[in-house]
Amino acid sequence: EEAGDDVRILYSQGCDLYKDKVENLAWDQDRISEAVITAENSDVVILCVGLNETLEGEEGDTGNSDASGDKVDLHLPKVQEELIEKVTAVGKPTIVVLMAGSAIDLNYAQDNCNGILLAWYPGARGGRAIADLLFGKESPSGKLPITFYKDLEGMPEFTDYSMKNRTYRYMEKEALYPFGYGLTYSDTCVTEAEVVGEVSAESDIMLKATVKNNGTVDTDEVVQVYIKDLDSPLAVRNYSLCGFKRVSLKAGEEKSVEFTISNKAMNIVDEDGNRYIAGKHFRLFAGVSQPDTRSAELTGHKPAEVEIAL
Repeated sequence: EEAGDDVRILYSQGCDLYKDKVENLAWDQDRISEAVITAENSDVVILCVGLNETLEGEEGDTGNSDASGDKVDLHLPKVQEELIEKVTAVGKPTIVVLMAGSAIDLNYAQDNCNGILLAWYPGARGGRAIADLLFGKESPSGKLPITFYKDLEGMPEFTDYSMKNRTYRYMEKEALYPFGYGLTYSDTCVTEAEVVGEVSAESDIMLKATVKNNGTVDTDEVVQVYIKDLDSPLAVRNYSLCGFKRVSLKAGEEKSVEFTISNKAMNIVDEDGNRYIAGKHFRLFAGVSQPDTRSAELTGHKPAEVEIAL
């Protein structure tokens, strides 16, 4: 119905979730050839891949006891990765729809597919919601609440509680998809930001940002504010998210968004676990992503910056 009466839908299961075959008595990869033929006879390929509760979860989950619920690596099951490679080799425009609840290695899809839609675990109406996005009825506007790493090189062992290279606040290398990243069907950015009123060690920070939809599609956007302590050696390596707001923008529309940044956002944590303001100089970033190089490369925009002194 969504695609229209003149659109023909071809379907292939492609592969099992993680086993080498769908049918027990079949050859390995018994459905991948079928998926390739389906792709060859299609104009656009929507490739659905992902995990379930037997492959990822929390420690103690009855369906996932391996590695105490933690994944061994960031990869999709091998059979799914081979499915992606064989189908994209056909050369048709391919959109990957990923259904999973954690960071996944999407390096191959990033380099070889035309789009990636992260659907998480969408529930009973997930198919309808995904269709609304793929057919343009709605503009996607979600942002990543976790970091999608390029690989696990340099990451501490699971039993090591060090924050080195963990999360966007302490990362030393470039992410594949950074925390806070997400595209829409339009082109939005924060054009300017300013601090309103005086700032002191006892006060909150009042920030006003201007966000504009430069594109031709109505969309939601999530304006994000990050703070960096420029003085204290105890500050996080990079910066910390300290505010965000969802805003709806018509095509070509510009809006002013106001934030009250908590005084606590300027705190550091010392070796004894005490929280207090140690620095005098801070930098605020307001944008549609965090202020890292990779996000700017992916979105085409850098956040606006404001410096404050106590």
